[in-house]
Formats: sequence, structure tokens, C-alpha cells
Amino acid sequence: MGRRMKPRALGSTGIDVSPLGLGTVKIGRNEQVKYPQGFAIPDDVRVVDLLSLAWELGINFIDTAPAYGSSEQRLGQLLPHRADWVIMTKVGEIFEQGQSRFDFSAQHTRKSVENSLKKLKREMIDIGLVHSDGHDMAIINDGAALDELDRMKQQGLIRAYGMSTKTVEGGLWTVENSDVVMATYNLETDAELPVIERARQLNKGVVIKKGLQSGHADSVEDAFRHVLSLAGVSSMIVGTIDTGHLRANVDICERVTASID
Repeated sequence: MGRRMKPRALGSTGIDVSPLGLGTVKIGRNEQVKYPQGFAIPDDVRVVDLLSLAWELGINFIDTAPAYGSSEQRLGQLLPHRADWVIMTKVGEIFEQGQSRFDFSAQHTRKSVENSLKKLKREMIDIGLVHSDGHDMAIINDGAALDELDRMKQQGLIRAYGMSTKTVEGGLWTVENSDVVMATYNLETDAELPVIERARQLNKGVVIKKGLQSGHADSVEDAFRHVLSLAGVSSMIVGTIDTGHLRANVDICERVTASID
């Protein structure tokens, strides 16, 4: 692992993750994304440089998804130390021809995981999450994705599962009934704080998305401190394709976690 970032337990999953995880949407997709500025998808050399640096700096946790364009396939081809990373991917959302569509059926869920395993060149997915379309409770009550992920966990294809949620109700259900929740929490948004607090009580894994407000945070250090000082948070995912930004984020994360861990 790295120099000063101390890994954190992901709830009771038995998985340890770096407090800063690398989001990889930008290595595979630049359409319909919510960042302040447009960007070009980097070539293979730049991706390898980014991933190698992340590993050298102590990051062991990667977030990807089928909806991130070619992200999974490129990780499978280019990721150094591939077997040693903790990889989190998702099911439910498909991004094709510039549009997202959703399928939470058991059949699609299984096929999605099987495709991810092939693309990532892995025998097991560390963390599989349902990629919510915003209607968390409809997914829970009417879909079969979570039940199928549970079956695949029992079959040894997934180590831990849960949902990337968009509502408090869905988040609370997820922490009560699965292993990991991916929740939104930042300096501007704390609506999902009850989800994080309940996850801490139950020793469930919590991964934070949009901790830097998709690049809109006024103070990156304040944003890191706000998220990572909250009890129960295991890691926050930050996407970048710039090695300078990556170094700066790691430096801030190391400084923040050294003062609170």
C-alpha cells in the first residue's frame, strides 16, 4: 500500500479500502457527464500512467460501471497489479449511443456481472452495486437485481453487494439488507446523513460519491475533511484523469486522514 493513507475497513465485508478511491468514468465516457469542463478520453499511455501512480500513492480502490463506456474493458487491459485492486462495479444502468437505460431484472443482473468479470479479467467482483435510476424503492420492491446479486455472492462471484442509492429510504433499506451503500454526502448536501449513521450502527460499508460536488467544491481540503471525518465512512470516490490532480488529492487525503484516524 501507500505511504500514509491508512486503509479502512469496508464495514464487516472483510475488505479494506483506501480512504480515497479512484473513479474511472473519465477513462471511458465523456458524454452526458456532470463536470464543470469537457474533456477528451485519455489514450492508453495516459491511463497506465494514472493507474500506476494511483497504486504507488496508496490507492487500492477503483470504482467503475458498465455505464462508464469503455472503463471496465480498459481497466481489464491496462490495470497494473490487477489482482490486488479492490474493484467496485455496478449493474442496472446501460449507456449506449449517448443515452442511459435501466434494467433491474435477474437475467440482466447476472449477464451484467458476467460481462464485467470478462472485461475486468477477474474471477470475482469485489463489490457489486445496483446503479439506481432514482427510484430506489421501486428497484427494491419490483426489481430482482438485489436478490440476484445476493445469489451471486453465495456462488462466489461477488464478495459484497449493495446499491448506489439516491434516496434516504432506499439507502436505509440497503444498509439494513445488504453489505455496502454508496451515498451522496458533501458540504452542500447532507440529506443522506441518516443512511450513513445507520450504516455505522450496523457496521455496513459506506462509500461516498459526489464528495467534491462533481468538481464544484470551493475548497477541496474542506470537502475531504467533511466527508472523511464522518464516522462510518470508509472511502470517497473521486474521479480524475490528471496525474497532477491525483497527486494533489492524495496529498490532501493523507493530511486529512492523518489528523483524524
